[in-house]
Amino acid sequence: MSTPQQLGKYRILSVLGEGAMGVVYKGFDPGIQRTVALKTIRRDLALSDGSGASAQQRFRVEAQAAGRLSHPGIVAVYDFGEEGDLSYIAMEFIEGSSLSRYNAKGKVFPDDDVASIAAQLLDALDHSHSHGVWHRDIKPANVLITHEGKVKVADFGVARIEHNDLTVAGSVIGTPGYMAPEQFLGEPIDSRVDIYATGVLLYQLLVGRPPFSGNTESLLYRVVHEPPVLPTLTPGYARHLNLDEVVGKALAKDRRNRFASPAAFKQELLLAFGRPVAPKVSQASLFSPADVPTEVVPMSPSKTSSALPPAHWDPALLQQVEAKLAKHVGPMAAVLVRRSARACHDLPTLYEHLAEQLTNAQARAAFLTDARAMKTNPSGGMGPGGTVSAFGGLTGTSLGIISDSLIAACAKILTAHLGPIAPVVARRSAAKAPSRSVYFDALEGAIADPAKRKAVRAQLDKLP
Repeated sequence: MSTPQQLGKYRILSVLGEGAMGVVYKGFDPGIQRTVALKTIRRDLALSDGSGASAQQRFRVEAQAAGRLSHPGIVAVYDFGEEGDLSYIAMEFIEGSSLSRYNAKGKVFPDDDVASIAAQLLDALDHSHSHGVWHRDIKPANVLITHEGKVKVADFGVARIEHNDLTVAGSVIGTPGYMAPEQFLGEPIDSRVDIYATGVLLYQLLVGRPPFSGNTESLLYRVVHEPPVLPTLTPGYARHLNLDEVVGKALAKDRRNRFASPAAFKQELLLAFGRPVAPKVSQASLFSPADVPTEVVPMSPSKTSSALPPAHWDPALLQQVEAKLAKHVGPMAAVLVRRSARACHDLPTLYEHLAEQLTNAQARAAFLTDARAMKTNPSGGMGPGGTVSAFGGLTGTSLGIISDSLIAACAKILTAHLGPIAPVVARRSAAKAPSRSVYFDALEGAIADPAKRKAVRAQLDKLP
């Protein structure tokens, strides 16, 4: 893609970075003699996700959300326009680095700077929330630190704007490691998802890693069910700063137990910190501009359910699959389909892989019935051909002597110990088991706690 000389009234000076669907340019507004960042998106690549929200819509949401805000801690948006096949946002040109770049380089901020980063972020969010905008994707990549030590919140592409029909809704919004329990569960959300995500970020600044990690299934279970190990109780914690109570409240499973607002969060943070918080991050902690190039706002949409699908799949086909799976698992369908699609190369395999996520036998049967109705060509794209004959083998388990009913019963027992990954373990173990006894041995071995294994085996042996 050639570099244009101009977008609207803005002269293009250089390319700052490239993303999946567009380029970020350094530009210049000759009217007021101001340098800007021009974030662009190609409209022909602005694909729709399963919720009907396109990247173009999210791009417009970003302009509307940030455009109604005016705060020194939020990257300012000046203009939105279209030129040829491009849409663009003209925004504040920030010289600095994202918090994710600091994390990637192993930067450990001292206590004073941890408090400063958190307090500055909460100030920005308090302004945002007071104007009816919830960010919904607070994470290190969206928190910029300027060369002067000021924190700037970027990328409002998945923001929730009150009373605005362009809000991206009905899908899993956010980045899994920073998502609140209610986001994983598909429940109605409010501004307290930003409180939770800020709590995760603060935890990471203190400890060096987020409170929960793992693949999507295990992460979902831990976020929803497991309490975090509080910072001072993590192995190797060497700080004198004790923010356990503050972090614990921010990460409460029940949002009613979290801070009611960013201002309340900041007030408790300052009380726990016990001394004045600096308005800027110390120069000693910052990257030298000569050593680290300027980093601008993220170039591509956040990695949500709307992320680009694997290249070997027709996006329209995956949207249909998501819609069918969503009947049974809700908004997590988008995440599951895109992840599974990266490992599967034909539709029958994709459906069988997704069916493993369903513990309810009736739901699984209904999902596979939908699978047999799908029409596709051999490459995985939509075509005029008939129903793929390979779906004939998807009725039941196609796994040998272990029946669907036994797999479902075993998954139910394992769920109490393994969480959402239990159905996957139950079905995959069945595919390899030459006998019922060997199958139960494999399931017993999946339980980490030896004391619980015996109890699980006793339950399994009682199954009809």
